[in-house]
Amino acid sequence: MHNKYLVTDEWKIIEDRWNPSLHQGSESLFSIGNGFMGQRANFEESYSGQSLQGSYLGGVYYPDKTRVGWWKNGYPEYFAKVLNSVNWIGIRFRVDGLELDLAQLKVLDFYRELNMKEGHLLRRFKVEIREGLTFEAEVCRFISMKRKEIGAISYQFKIEGGDVPVEIIPYLDFDVENHDSNYDEKFWEGLEENVATQKAVIKARTRKLDFQVAAAMRYELYHDESEPLPLYPEESTRDKYAENAFTLQAKAGEKYSLYKYAAICSSFHYPKDSLVAKADELASQARRDGFKTLQAEQKADWQQRWEQSDISIEGDAEAQQGIRFNIFHLTQTYTGEDARLNIGPKGFTGEKYGGSTYWDTEAYCLPFYMASAGKEVARNLLVYRYNHLEKAIENAAKLGFTNGAALYPMVTMNGEECHNEWEITFEEIHRNGAIAFGIYNYVRYFGDEAYLAEYGLEVLMAIARFWAQRFNWSESKKQYVMLGVTGPNEYENNVNNNWYTNYLAKWCIEYAAEVYARVAEMDPAALQRIAAKTGFNAEGELKQWQEISSNVYFPTSEELGIVLQQEGYLDKEQRMADDLELSERPINQHWSWDRILRSCFIKQADVLQGFYFFEDHFSKEELERNFDFYEPRTVHESSLSPCVHVVQAAYLGKMDKAYEMYLRTSRLDLDDYNREVHEGLHITSMAGTWMSVVEGFGGMRVRNGQLHFNPRLPEHWKSLAFKINFRNSVLKIRLSTKDHAIEKLSGDSVEVVVHGETISL
Repeated sequence: MHNKYLVTDEWKIIEDRWNPSLHQGSESLFSIGNGFMGQRANFEESYSGQSLQGSYLGGVYYPDKTRVGWWKNGYPEYFAKVLNSVNWIGIRFRVDGLELDLAQLKVLDFYRELNMKEGHLLRRFKVEIREGLTFEAEVCRFISMKRKEIGAISYQFKIEGGDVPVEIIPYLDFDVENHDSNYDEKFWEGLEENVATQKAVIKARTRKLDFQVAAAMRYELYHDESEPLPLYPEESTRDKYAENAFTLQAKAGEKYSLYKYAAICSSFHYPKDSLVAKADELASQARRDGFKTLQAEQKADWQQRWEQSDISIEGDAEAQQGIRFNIFHLTQTYTGEDARLNIGPKGFTGEKYGGSTYWDTEAYCLPFYMASAGKEVARNLLVYRYNHLEKAIENAAKLGFTNGAALYPMVTMNGEECHNEWEITFEEIHRNGAIAFGIYNYVRYFGDEAYLAEYGLEVLMAIARFWAQRFNWSESKKQYVMLGVTGPNEYENNVNNNWYTNYLAKWCIEYAAEVYARVAEMDPAALQRIAAKTGFNAEGELKQWQEISSNVYFPTSEELGIVLQQEGYLDKEQRMADDLELSERPINQHWSWDRILRSCFIKQADVLQGFYFFEDHFSKEELERNFDFYEPRTVHESSLSPCVHVVQAAYLGKMDKAYEMYLRTSRLDLDDYNREVHEGLHITSMAGTWMSVVEGFGGMRVRNGQLHFNPRLPEHWKSLAFKINFRNSVLKIRLSTKDHAIEKLSGDSVEVVVHGETISL
């Protein structure tokens, strides 16, 4: 089912042959970025084959008008497009009058490599221009982790078979489009085009929101890397485009090196009237410093990042490649330096999903950033939601909720809901619970109770108010029920009493009350401030919360000894996922939506998502019975599903299943399990891979302010090693089935429990 196309290497992603049918997928896999911008692995030169051009800037988006046949009150007015931005990598080549285009020429050799250790993309290829004449190139590019606005390209080439003219055209182009635009419209309007010898600057603005972006380029050409060649380009511009064009009389067998430097500055970070000057200045500086200096900076920066975040798996090259690939892309997507940014599900690798954050951030990504990046970065992810609280209250008000109840958006750029699927926008309300759990998880991990008084309580109260209104009393059941929801399993829509949503809502209400009492104890002044700001009626609302949380209905099957995903689940024909023909998988690409909704098949962990969050609330026997029932019915057609199963399977000692699911989550994109990598990577699920390793095989848990490890490794793994930021300490941890070694690298004294044994460090 999955694609074993790539070469296995522990530090690199390697494509060692040319397959144009897989090229768009490779454009996703080999993407590069730095947390502020990103670039798909499009070719610098012309390419007329199947391709998804993608250059993306953090915080820059377009509110594309939502298209629905029947407008419903409360429906989001727009879908936030992740905008394709300036094509800064472009360099056209005409060799002896023929366009260099790998879709049109005979490819004699091809190699592409994503060097994750050093943070660059390398490509080598050789093509036949015509009989007896070949063009051979080695291209290296990266987006600087140190200089947030800078991208750099080294394009080295030679001709074999005769001396011929080579026309070279470095350019900048804002005349780009989005693949999934509702109206096939373009979102950029040109403002300025300036061009001079070996340089250009263009500036454009987005329609509607007036984000402005300036891109500047510099370039230089060398003979054999050392001899600079004088250039006399023809300079030209048109709307949203600028180029230099010059002709080189290339000698057969001689090597030439073209270096291109680009700087991209947006009004998200700089004043609009300074963008052109700033981009020009930064591009000029990059050229002065040179490609080798920039590359050395890049290597050093990545070395430092890997020092903190690397996970080493001894004895399994595929598993090792998978986890490093995931960590690499997570690091490229979000660095935590700007609290206005977040982690979109495609990051900077594609445009399929809108918005900059989903519930994925709190449920899956936060643990990775807590452990690998530390407290401040993790805190910024939570502050992001606090800053959107007023918008969340507005979102709930649009649906008829009152009294400061908040419904956080499923998808957002600025706090407003901007998703365009009804069942997700209005029914998948469990995202509120994930945000509350993120606060709980952060405080549990770092012991930062001050966060609760400063930000957390206000968010938790607003969420609890929402749940209190969303439940309703059932006279027939004499309990509180929740109707018309969609749980994490999106193959069930508009159901009643989804177990996960009900359980999470009950816990949220109880946790909000608990935090209220805790803040009252430790910071009465903060509580008074929050109560006055929110109009909180402590006596009445806390009593109501207690009444609801004590009487929530949960569907169960006493016969099977399991909780039910939702009411009526057992009315469905019960089949196993293994019974499906491979030709039917994934079912979302082969079945009608009606057939999917009527089937018992589960897209992703639903009940088991709840057991992952609240493992300590249940006995091991309860966990196992539910796992054994639901996992065989799960098709894992959501990228967020396998990681949850790894953690639970490892805890239950089901190591074969844990390892199967680990390969699926860690190599989901590398092996294209769900056949959709051409649309971009599954960035947020990559954090789930970290959970799989550290919480699954490492058995890491936080209990009563202590780190616990109970490692259960796959048989062929010799060891597992990683570093953890915990509280005020940095720990280096090496685990195996035979022994362990834990070292405190810095920080305060800390106690760690391994297999029940307490170790003081």
